Amino acid sequence: MSWLFQLGCRAKSSGPRAQSGVNKEAAQRNIETLVSTPHVQSEGQRHNDSSGKSGGRDRKTKPSAVTSTTSSNTTTTTASIGNLQIATIMPATISESFIHGQRLMLIFLVALCIVVACVLSTETTMPTQNMSNKERAELREEARDMFYHAYNAYMQNAYPADELMPLSCKGRYRGVTPSRGDMDDILGNFSMTLVDTLDTLVLLGDFTEFEHAVKLVIRDVQFDSDIIVSVFETNIRMVGGLLSAHILAEYLQKHADTMHWYKGELLELSRELGYRLLPAFNTSTGIPHARVNLRLGMKDPMLKKSRETCTACAGTILLEFAALSRLTGDPIFEVRAHAAMDALWKLRHRGSDLMGTVLNVHSGDWVRRDSGVGAGIDSYYEYLFKSYVLLGDDKYLARFNRHYNAVMKYVSEGPMLLDVLMHRPHAKSKNFMDSLLAFWPGLQVLSGDLKPAVQTHEMLYQVMQMHTFIPEAFTVDFQIHWGQHPLRPEFIESTYFLYRATGDHHYLQVGKKALKTLQKYAKVSCGYAAVNDVRTGKHEDRMDSFVLSETIKYLFLLFSDPQDLIINVDEFVFTTEAHLLPLSIAQLGNATFSFRQTDEHNVLDFMRTCPSSNKLFPEKVRKPLRNFITGSCPRTTAGKRLSALDFQASNADHLRAVYDMGITMVSVGDRSQGKVRLFHSFYNAKSHEEGEMGLQFMQEMLELTKMQSINQLAQLQAVAYATDEKPQDWIALMAGPSHFGPELTGDQFVQGELILAKPLRACDETLENAEEAKGKVLVAERGDCTFVSKARLAQKVGAAALIVCDNVPGSSGETQPMFAMSGDGKDDVLIPVVFMYSMEFGKLSAVMQRRKQPLRVRVMQMVEFKRWQLAKEQRLNQTASVAQKPEKEL
Repeated sequence: MSWLFQLGCRAKSSGPRAQSGVNKEAAQRNIETLVSTPHVQSEGQRHNDSSGKSGGRDRKTKPSAVTSTTSSNTTTTTASIGNLQIATIMPATISESFIHGQRLMLIFLVALCIVVACVLSTETTMPTQNMSNKERAELREEARDMFYHAYNAYMQNAYPADELMPLSCKGRYRGVTPSRGDMDDILGNFSMTLVDTLDTLVLLGDFTEFEHAVKLVIRDVQFDSDIIVSVFETNIRMVGGLLSAHILAEYLQKHADTMHWYKGELLELSRELGYRLLPAFNTSTGIPHARVNLRLGMKDPMLKKSRETCTACAGTILLEFAALSRLTGDPIFEVRAHAAMDALWKLRHRGSDLMGTVLNVHSGDWVRRDSGVGAGIDSYYEYLFKSYVLLGDDKYLARFNRHYNAVMKYVSEGPMLLDVLMHRPHAKSKNFMDSLLAFWPGLQVLSGDLKPAVQTHEMLYQVMQMHTFIPEAFTVDFQIHWGQHPLRPEFIESTYFLYRATGDHHYLQVGKKALKTLQKYAKVSCGYAAVNDVRTGKHEDRMDSFVLSETIKYLFLLFSDPQDLIINVDEFVFTTEAHLLPLSIAQLGNATFSFRQTDEHNVLDFMRTCPSSNKLFPEKVRKPLRNFITGSCPRTTAGKRLSALDFQASNADHLRAVYDMGITMVSVGDRSQGKVRLFHSFYNAKSHEEGEMGLQFMQEMLELTKMQSINQLAQLQAVAYATDEKPQDWIALMAGPSHFGPELTGDQFVQGELILAKPLRACDETLENAEEAKGKVLVAERGDCTFVSKARLAQKVGAAALIVCDNVPGSSGETQPMFAMSGDGKDDVLIPVVFMYSMEFGKLSAVMQRRKQPLRVRVMQMVEFKRWQLAKEQRLNQTASVAQKPEKEL
C-alpha cells in the first residue's frame, strides 16, 4: 500500500517513511440527500465579519410583528425571526383545507423538484457494477487522447505563450492579450503551460516528447522580465514544474537509458526563479508578499502598498522550496519557507485553533477571519500534512492534526463544509461553499479519515450530477452561487485518492462520468474551454495550465494500474499542482529540527491513528449509507423531538425533520436576501404524531420571536440630538452595538460634540485632527481596516466615543437587520462604539451641515432614551396641568 494511505493515519513516528497500513475496503458511499430549501442566509452572510470592509458585519435578527388572520377556510398565524417567517395553517374543515394543503405542497415541490429528481434518480444514474479491465483501459486511452488534444493545440497555436485561448485558438501573453486584472498575475511570459505539463508527459510514457519539451524550456524560458507575478502561483506551477521535470529527467537517465545530454539545466532554472521570488519574503513577520516583480523584486512602485496575502498563498511554499534547497544545497529557500509556516502557526486563534483567510504580512493582523477549507486557505492544510510526509518533521503533523480537529468540530456540517469566523467558530460566515473544497476528501484519505471523505465526496458528486459540472460556488441547498467552472481538478483528485484507498469501483464510475462530461461539454476544436456558466454551458476563452498538469493527469492515473506507469507513484508526493517530489528528498539533508515544544503541542497532537479496518464501517454506519445511495432519506427518529431553539437551517437532518412534521419553506422576495417563510399544515405531515410535533415547533418559533424582539430592543443603541426648533426636544437615530468596549446600560450615556475623523476611514496610525478630537464623539467611515482598529485609534486620540457609519449607500436600520460589530478577542477598548447605517447617518450629517454651531449628540441605549423622553413628557404634562388649575385650588 502506498505511503499515501500509510503515513497519513499513523501515530508519531521517527521518519517520513514509517508505515502503518490500512487494508483496502470498499467504502460505503453516502449520498447526503439534503432536502432542498430556499436560499437560507446563515448568520452573518454579507454582514458577519470583524473587517471594516463592505461585506463584513455581524448580524442580529430583526424582529417583526406576529399576526393572525382568519378566513372561512383557515386560520393562519405568521411571525418572523429575522429572515425566517413562519406560518401555521389550521384548517376549518378537512375537505376545504385539503385544497390549501395541496397548493402548499405544489409550492414546495417547485422548490425541490430539481434536487429530488437528481437524488431519486440515483438508482438508475449511479452505476454500482465493477468496471471491466477492458473498459478501464479504454478510458485510460481516452484520457491520453484528451491530453494530446489539448497539448497539441497549445504547442501548435499558443507556445511559447503561458496559456492557450481555446476559442481564439491563440496564445495568452502578459501585456499583449487584453488584461483580465489580478487574474493575470499567474502569467509571467515564461511558457507556463509547457513547464506545468512536463511531468505529465513522463507519466504518459512519452519520453520523446518529454525530451523535446525539456529542450524547448531550456532554450526559450527566461525570467528577467519586468512583470509582477503571483508568488503562490509561480511557485506551485513553475518552480514545482521545473523541479519535478528535473527529477524525472534524472530518473529516466538511470532507468530508461535516455537523455544522457541533460546536465541539470532545469534545476538551475528553478534556482534562478526561486531567487527572484525571495524578495517577497522580506517582511517583518516572515510571511511573503502575495506578489513580486521578477526583475525588480519589491522595488516596483506598484508594490509599495502591498500588504495583504491569503493563508494558502503564504502557506503553500514549503514543499517546492525544501526540495529546491535539498537538490541545490542552498538552504535559504527552505529556511524562508519554514519561517513563513512558523509565523502562520502563531497567528492561529488560540481558542478555536482555526485560521483566517487573509492577513497583513507586515503586522500579522487578520483582514478576513473567515475560516474554512476552500478558497484562500485550502492548500495550507495540504502542505502542513505533506510537509510532514516529505520532510519527516513532526511539528507539521501536530499542527495539521490540531487544525484538522478544529475544522471537523466547527466547519464540518455532515458532508458539507461551511465557513465560520475563526474567533467566533459557532457563527457561520457564509451560506455557500466554493468548489476548491473538493480537494478536502482527498486530503482526508491521505490522513486516514475515510468516512467523512466518502460523505463529502458523494455530496460533491450529487452537485456535479445536478449541474453537469461543480459550479465555482454553490449554496447549502445545492443552488448555484457562482456559475463558472474552469475545469478544476480537485474533485477528480479526490476521486483518484478514494479509489486508491478503497478499491471501490464506484470511483471509477465517477471518474468516467467526469471524463465524459469534459468530452461532451468542454471539448472544442482547439483544446478544452472553461465553462463561463454551468446553467447555460457557455464557454470561456480560457484553458488554465492545470487542465493538463492536474485534471487530465488525475483522470489518466485513475484508470491506470501501477504496472501501466513508468514510475512508482507511491514513492512520490504530489504537490498541490500534482507535481511529483520523491520521498528520498528527506535523505538529502534535513534543515528541519525535531519539535518537542510542550507549550504548543502535547502527545494528543501526534496520536491520530487509522481505525481498525474491520471496524471502519460498522453496521450502524453502513445501513444509513445504503439508504442514502438508494435515494431513500433516513428520517429523524421520533425518540427526540426537534425544538425550535435547536433548529439550524443548514442542517440536513433538521430540514428533513421539519418536512416530516408538515413544515415547508418558501422563499420570500429576493433570494439574495435569504428570506424564507415557514408554513405548517397537518396534511403535509408524515403522520398525525409528527403533525402535532410540527404545531408545537411553530408555537415555539412564535415564542422565540417574542423573546428576540425584547432582546433586540435591549441591545439597540441611540444617537440623539436636540432639534433646531425646540432645543428641549430630542430626536434619536437607531444605531447598532459592538461586541467590544463598555456597554452603556441603564441611565449611562456619553455626550459630546460631533467631529469627523480625518482621514474619514481612520485606519492610519494617527488622525490629522487628533487634537480637535479630544473629548468629542468621533465619526469614522467603515472600510480599509477592522472596526476595533478604528476604535483603538479613536481611543488613542482621546475621543469620548466612536460612531462608525456604513459605506454602503442606501443601507438603513428600517429595512435591514440590526447588526453588532465584532472585535478580535482583546478587551482593550474603553470607549463606547456604535454603528449607524448610511441612511440614519445621512440624517445626522444633514443636521451637522445645517448647524452653524458644533452638533452635540448623546450616545445611549434606545430603551433608556425612550424612558428619558417619556419622563420628560410626564413632567411637562404635570407642569401644564398645574398651570391650568384655578388659583384657589392652588
